[in-house]
Amino acid sequence: MEGIVGSSQIAGISTHCRQNDFQLSFVRAFSLRFERSHHFRMKNNSQSFGSIVASVQPLETSAPSRYDNTKPSKGVLGLWRSTNAVCFDVDSTVCVDEGIDELAEFCGAGNAVAEWTAKAMSGSVPFEDALAARLSLFNPSLSQVQEFLEKRPPRLSPGIDELVKLLKANNTEVYLISGGFRRMINPVASILGIPPENIFANQLLFGSSGEFLGFDKDEPTSRSGGKAKAVQQIRKVHNYKTLVMIGDGATDLEARQPEGADLFICYAGVQLRGAVAENADWLVFNFKDLIRSLD
Repeated sequence: MEGIVGSSQIAGISTHCRQNDFQLSFVRAFSLRFERSHHFRMKNNSQSFGSIVASVQPLETSAPSRYDNTKPSKGVLGLWRSTNAVCFDVDSTVCVDEGIDELAEFCGAGNAVAEWTAKAMSGSVPFEDALAARLSLFNPSLSQVQEFLEKRPPRLSPGIDELVKLLKANNTEVYLISGGFRRMINPVASILGIPPENIFANQLLFGSSGEFLGFDKDEPTSRSGGKAKAVQQIRKVHNYKTLVMIGDGATDLEARQPEGADLFICYAGVQLRGAVAENADWLVFNFKDLIRSLD
């Protein structure tokens, strides 16, 4: 799920980031890592870019090899190919960003909020406590959220659009399950052709003047174990025989339990969390691996 923005390591790959960089992650023979806080502005044939600093280094062969689940077993592959539904985490999975961290940075509280995101995604504090703490650091107004969405369009992870199209072509239902906010996830779902009813996410609450009031605590994804509850609800309502969860965080791993997800695939193309990766049924660094396995 959501990534640790405060951490800049993916399987031992050193990374150097600056505040006005844009981030992109691709793990193959090389790893490129950028982070940015400003989008590109283009006018006619001229371009204005913020400073970009990148570290390019060969991928250490020991990084993927220290995990024994980068190659799926026959059983895992069989479940993946026959699944009726796939539930995707959004932040640091479908998208390369952490939505709440990006919004906080936009509102001037990026570093403090990112530290709480790291705690939430590692599972060291209850998710609902981390969510409330992060929001209280910057109290986003409705106008700020709207301006953010206008100036910071979603940045999808490489290959996710192709994977979703392939799943849908195979009559596999696709869901987005996120601890982020529906207002910020709706544009992502629209790009991928995922209907609103297939989104499970949190709801920001605003007053009559657009002032921040909090978040809807009745949403299952607003608390620890919420993604598991959402997956169980999806499965019960639709009676899916097989369901797969894909994400990067501890809250995504929680979804693999009785009457929940049959299979948990850890996507580490943006963030790699050791404890989550080790306990995944299948660890992938690129959505192309999942695409090829369906061919």
